[in-house]
Amino acid sequence: MSRHTFTGLRGATSVAIGWDRPLETFFVQVLRPDPEEVGEEETVVWRGTDLRELSTAAEAIAIARPWAILPADLAATLETDRLKTLGLSDGEYQAEMKRRLFPD
Repeated sequence: MSRHTFTGLRGATSVAIGWDRPLETFFVQVLRPDPEEVGEEETVVWRGTDLRELSTAAEAIAIARPWAILPADLAATLETDRLKTLGLSDGEYQAEMKRRLFPD
């Protein structure tokens, strides 16, 4: 799994974007201060939590772009993160959980 974190815009405190190899998806998570809990954060956006939900770096970047200033080479970085995991496979327990959570 990779995770790149950026300072948020529009009230967001942080934006995380990366590659999740077990779920085979890119992901985006946007956090902002929780208006009801001082010192806590709430999730505003959380995409890429389902199997193969975001199949391209471009999809993830499009979701994150309104919430942070992202580097121009982020798509290449994310694709490199994905490519580095191509030879990896799920362990026994990971494979079993995927079968339970995402029956085909």
